[in-house]
Amino acid sequence: MVKKLTVVCLVNFLIAALLGLALRYAFVGDIGLNYRFLTHAHSHVAMLGWVYLMLFVLIVHYFIPDKKTVFTRLFWVTEIAVIGMLLSFPFQGYAAVSITFSTLHILCSYYFVYLVWKHQKTASVVTQYLLKTALVFMVLSTIGVWCLGPAVSMLGQASAFYQIAIQFFLHFQFNGWFLIAVIAVFFHFFRVENSKLFRRFFKLLVASTVLTLALPIQWFAPHNLLLYCNGLGTIMQLVMGYYFLKLIQPKFSTVLKQRPKLVTHLYWFSICCFVLKISLQLLALFPEFSQIVYTHRNLVVGFIHLLMLGVITGFLFLFILQSPLVRQSKSLYIGIYTFISGFVLTELLLTIQGVMFYFGNGLVPNYYLLLFLFSILLPLGIGFILFNIITQKNYATQTAKTT
Repeated sequence: MVKKLTVVCLVNFLIAALLGLALRYAFVGDIGLNYRFLTHAHSHVAMLGWVYLMLFVLIVHYFIPDKKTVFTRLFWVTEIAVIGMLLSFPFQGYAAVSITFSTLHILCSYYFVYLVWKHQKTASVVTQYLLKTALVFMVLSTIGVWCLGPAVSMLGQASAFYQIAIQFFLHFQFNGWFLIAVIAVFFHFFRVENSKLFRRFFKLLVASTVLTLALPIQWFAPHNLLLYCNGLGTIMQLVMGYYFLKLIQPKFSTVLKQRPKLVTHLYWFSICCFVLKISLQLLALFPEFSQIVYTHRNLVVGFIHLLMLGVITGFLFLFILQSPLVRQSKSLYIGIYTFISGFVLTELLLTIQGVMFYFGNGLVPNYYLLLFLFSILLPLGIGFILFNIITQKNYATQTAKTT
């Protein structure tokens, strides 16, 4: 795994976390910036600068045996697009400059899909299926972005068309491209083999990903058929989660054998977050609950962070920890446990506040201040992980030994 590129991804993540911290501080003091514009910057850098680019690095490292310079050049062009969004969104929101850089990122992603499809080589049918499916979902998600312009010009930003286009993009980015790509790398580590069980898992994974799009559509275009589609999708997802555990269970002890305790803990953390995410989506079988979640922003943000920080970032950190990039030292332990602590504390606080709002019990005492203080742990943890990687002097030697 290329050290410089991984460091860039983590720096993007650190910046996104600091922007998120500024958003939390906005309820405590004055940040001097437009809150909505800053939210756009935070979300775009987190999704496209951290998760997208880290998956870029992992896919090239594990599935492209003949490393070509075109991938490195494409990485830096994509990073320029991320920097452009970072510097434009906080000051103008969606406008000419930010849209230009967002478009550049999408075009880079299309070229990335083409290159990976052409040059990927893996003997595993399992990882090949998952990788290609993740890439298809990435391209599919961008249809939502291309619909935003016509939606605004025809019906406006308050229209159901506009909102559904955004949800279409986000759903297939998070649950399609990001999550399935992470599972592809995870199964690569576990050396999961093609079997009847895997094929069942794979079909349910794809079908449930498509069907659960019905829930966010239902929020803006209510129809009973959408409730049935989402219900079927969530049940499929539950069975898929069961198959996921069955696929990794036989090799779990072998993979974790002689691994550092930190790696073992991170495995359990990521898997538990994945299971929790699936379990929580089952509650959407009850229409009243899904409406409660939609109308209480704390619960929406909490679920998005569960998927983004708990599941996806948990697995990405896990992959980094199993590379020669890091050394098992105090700074690494402090970084991981500090980040997890910040994640758990903010999730608990968001959930408690969401439940209190539902029952009409007002605010948790010092809620916004506590949320801000707990959120400090997130960029602090990322900073310690970055410090560990940057100060790892024996990376080249260790890489040579592992090749």
